[in-house]
Amino acid sequence: MKVRVGFVLIVCFILIGCQPKEQRIVAYEDFPEQCELKAITIELDTAIFRYPFRMRAQDDKIVVMDLHNADYYFHLFSYPGFAYVSSFGKRGESPEEMLAAENFRFAGEGGKEIRTLDSSKSRINRLSFSLSRDSLLPAGTIALDKDVLRPLDFCLYNDSVMIIPDFSGENRFCFVDESGKLLYKQGQIPASDQAALSGSKPALSQAWRSFVDYNPRRKVLAAVTQLGEVLEIYNFNDQTQRVIVGPNGEPEFQEQNGYAIPSGIMGFSDIQVTDNYIYTVFHGQRFKDMPTDPSEFVDGGQYIYVFDLKGNPVRKYVLDRHINGFFVDEKEQIVYATDVNNDQPLVYFSL
Repeated sequence: MKVRVGFVLIVCFILIGCQPKEQRIVAYEDFPEQCELKAITIELDTAIFRYPFRMRAQDDKIVVMDLHNADYYFHLFSYPGFAYVSSFGKRGESPEEMLAAENFRFAGEGGKEIRTLDSSKSRINRLSFSLSRDSLLPAGTIALDKDVLRPLDFCLYNDSVMIIPDFSGENRFCFVDESGKLLYKQGQIPASDQAALSGSKPALSQAWRSFVDYNPRRKVLAAVTQLGEVLEIYNFNDQTQRVIVGPNGEPEFQEQNGYAIPSGIMGFSDIQVTDNYIYTVFHGQRFKDMPTDPSEFVDGGQYIYVFDLKGNPVRKYVLDRHINGFFVDEKEQIVYATDVNNDQPLVYFSL
């Protein structure tokens, strides 16, 4: 017990030292470069997807998360060949099954483990690769602390600590240990609207829902808003925070009975922090302009925005189709993405 308490105190001390000492808000109007990219379809030997949403790769494996699959939330493929290997994360209500998958991460040395977030059960499932790396075996679950409300995304700070956006509206992020215990909360929602800040905290946190990613080599945490056009960068090297606001501004919403009703634009849907850049998927459609007929609706964003690690705009890629999730292979200069509007939903772009 003494060892465990000592470990928690050390981690809390480290995290308190990582609080941003400087916050800077910067606006941008455009990107210095713009390029058009044409998608190439990845031909699969199996038809298993209903709504592929997230992609992540590690070494010779890539996982695609399927939000609306009737059987499994996650599908494992070889990388970069995309030969189907197996599925995991069975959908269901039994203890070993998942109710609502939100995201997943490779974990451990060499990505020997995958962690999946189930928001409805408020837990993170751990799965380990078999010796042949052709299947994943249950390796335990992490029940999240009751003070971690509505866990809708997460990333790994290191092998012992996870970062989860704080949907209570009181802070920006929760730092949670490997047992699910809340260690520390950090930051505030950087809304400039004082009325919104003093209003309903749950509604504010809903409007500022963000997707996150962390690069442990650069010690950079980044978050992008699902509504509006805001990028937040937390650099744990120099303890600085930068809030980068685009032409569409902060999330716009109307508060009704504690809920946030979007009234501006659909913003970002995915983010990846590499050793060199921050890549994001941007939508930009105004809710009032979206078609009411589902058959006319095109799902996803048509842009990939690229920033440097300080938040300076670098490049805007205009795509020939709409995507939701992506994975950037910076070494090979390829972006893999999910396109739910087509029967062959996996594509790639050469940068």
